[in-house]
Amino acid sequence: DLSPDARVKASMNEINASRRLKEAAHHKAEADKVKQIKAAEAEAESKYLSGLGVARQRKAIVNGLQESVAEFSEEVEGSSPKDVMDILLLSQYFDTLTHVGANNLLLEHDPSVVAKLQAQVGKSTGFYK
Repeated sequence: DLSPDARVKASMNEINASRRLKEAAHHKAEADKVKQIKAAEAEAESKYLSGLGVARQRKAIVNGLQESVAEFSEEVEGSSPKDVMDILLLSQYFDTLTHVGANNLLLEHDPSVVAKLQAQVGKSTGFYK
Protein backbone atom coordinates (compact mmCIF):
# COMPACT_ATOMS: atom_id res chain seq x y z
CA ASP A 1 0.00 0.00 0.00
CA LEU A 2 1.30 3.42 -1.00
CA SER A 3 1.22 6.15 1.60
CA PRO A 4 2.02 9.78 0.66
CA ASP A 5 4.39 11.90 2.65
CA ALA A 6 2.99 13.47 5.85
CA ARG A 7 3.40 16.98 4.40
CA VAL A 8 1.37 16.00 1.34
CA LYS A 9 -1.37 14.53 3.57
CA ALA A 10 -1.43 17.69 5.70
CA SER A 11 -1.58 19.84 2.58
CA MET A 12 -4.45 17.79 1.11
CA ASN A 13 -6.34 17.92 4.44
CA GLU A 14 -5.86 21.68 4.57
CA ILE A 15 -7.20 22.05 1.00
CA ASN A 16 -10.26 19.95 1.87
CA ALA A 17 -10.85 21.86 5.10
CA SER A 18 -10.54 25.17 3.27
CA ARG A 19 -13.04 24.02 0.63
CA ARG A 20 -15.54 22.94 3.32
CA LEU A 21 -15.14 26.26 5.19
CA LYS A 22 -15.76 28.15 1.94
CA GLU A 23 -18.94 26.12 1.29
CA ALA A 24 -20.09 26.64 4.88
CA ALA A 25 -19.55 30.39 4.57
CA HIS A 26 -21.55 30.41 1.33
CA HIS A 27 -24.42 28.47 2.93
CA LYS A 28 -24.42 30.78 5.97
CA ALA A 29 -24.57 33.84 3.71
CA GLU A 30 -27.48 32.33 1.78
CA ALA A 31 -29.30 31.55 5.06
CA ASP A 32 -28.75 35.15 6.27
CA LYS A 33 -30.09 36.42 2.95
CA VAL A 34 -33.23 34.29 3.27
CA LYS A 35 -33.74 35.51 6.86
CA GLN A 36 -33.49 39.15 5.75
CA ILE A 37 -35.89 38.60 2.86
CA LYS A 38 -38.42 36.85 5.09
CA ALA A 39 -38.14 39.59 7.73
CA ALA A 40 -38.71 42.27 5.06
CA GLU A 41 -41.71 40.37 3.68
CA ALA A 42 -43.17 40.00 7.17
CA GLU A 43 -42.71 43.72 7.84
CA ALA A 44 -44.34 44.61 4.51
CA GLU A 45 -47.31 42.35 5.28
CA SER A 46 -47.62 43.84 8.75
CA LYS A 47 -47.66 47.38 7.34
CA TYR A 48 -50.19 46.38 4.70
CA LEU A 49 -52.53 44.89 7.31
CA SER A 50 -52.05 47.90 9.56
CA GLY A 51 -52.98 50.15 6.63
CA LEU A 52 -56.13 48.09 6.03
CA GLY A 53 -57.05 48.50 9.68
CA VAL A 54 -56.55 52.26 9.57
CA ALA A 55 -58.57 52.51 6.35
CA ARG A 56 -61.45 50.53 7.89
CA GLN A 57 -61.31 52.67 11.02
CA ARG A 58 -61.49 55.88 8.97
CA LYS A 59 -64.33 54.49 6.88
CA ALA A 60 -66.27 53.66 10.04
CA ILE A 61 -65.67 57.18 11.37
CA VAL A 62 -66.88 58.75 8.12
CA ASN A 63 -69.97 56.51 8.08
CA GLY A 64 -70.71 57.45 11.68
CA LEU A 65 -70.30 61.14 10.90
CA GLN A 66 -72.60 60.87 7.90
CA GLU A 67 -75.27 59.20 10.02
CA SER A 68 -74.88 61.79 12.78
CA VAL A 69 -75.11 64.69 10.35
CA ALA A 70 -78.18 63.23 8.67
CA GLU A 71 -79.95 62.52 11.98
CA PHE A 72 -79.11 65.93 13.46
CA SER A 73 -80.23 67.74 10.30
CA GLU A 74 -83.54 65.87 10.33
CA GLU A 75 -84.24 66.27 14.05
CA VAL A 76 -83.26 69.93 14.53
CA GLU A 77 -85.34 72.28 12.44
CA GLY A 78 -83.48 74.92 10.50
CA SER A 79 -80.12 73.18 10.78
CA SER A 80 -78.10 72.25 7.76
CA PRO A 81 -75.35 69.67 7.29
CA LYS A 82 -72.90 72.59 7.27
CA ASP A 83 -74.08 73.64 10.74
CA VAL A 84 -73.54 70.12 12.02
CA MET A 85 -70.07 69.94 10.48
CA ASP A 86 -69.21 73.31 12.08
CA ILE A 87 -70.24 71.98 15.48
CA LEU A 88 -68.30 68.74 14.97
CA LEU A 89 -65.21 70.61 13.81
CA LEU A 90 -65.36 72.94 16.78
CA SER A 91 -65.83 70.08 19.25
CA GLN A 92 -62.91 68.19 17.70
CA TYR A 93 -60.82 71.34 17.96
CA PHE A 94 -61.63 71.66 21.67
CA ASP A 95 -60.91 67.96 22.20
CA THR A 96 -57.54 68.50 20.57
CA LEU A 97 -56.85 71.48 22.81
CA THR A 98 -57.73 69.37 25.84
CA HIS A 99 -55.36 66.55 24.82
CA VAL A 100 -52.58 68.89 23.80
CA GLY A 101 -53.10 71.02 26.88
CA ALA A 102 -52.32 67.98 28.99
CA ASN A 103 -48.76 68.31 27.68
CA ASN A 104 -48.57 72.06 28.48
CA LEU A 105 -48.32 73.15 24.88
CA LEU A 106 -49.85 76.50 24.06
CA LEU A 107 -51.76 76.98 20.83
CA GLU A 108 -53.34 80.03 19.32
CA HIS A 109 -57.08 79.52 19.66
CA ASP A 110 -59.04 82.68 19.01
CA PRO A 111 -62.19 82.50 16.85
CA SER A 112 -60.39 83.61 13.69
CA VAL A 113 -58.00 80.66 13.99
CA VAL A 114 -60.93 78.28 14.36
CA ALA A 115 -62.64 79.88 11.35
CA LYS A 116 -59.45 79.57 9.28
CA LEU A 117 -59.09 75.94 10.36
CA GLN A 118 -62.70 75.28 9.44
CA ALA A 119 -62.23 76.88 6.02
CA GLN A 120 -59.05 74.91 5.36
CA VAL A 121 -60.64 71.61 6.34
CA GLY A 122 -63.71 72.44 4.31
CA LYS A 123 -61.69 73.24 1.19
CA SER A 124 -59.51 70.15 1.50
CA THR A 125 -62.44 67.78 2.03
CA GLY A 126 -64.74 69.43 -0.49
CA PHE A 127 -67.53 70.03 2.07
CA TYR A 128 -67.53 73.77 1.49
CA LYS A 129 -67.05 75.56 -1.74
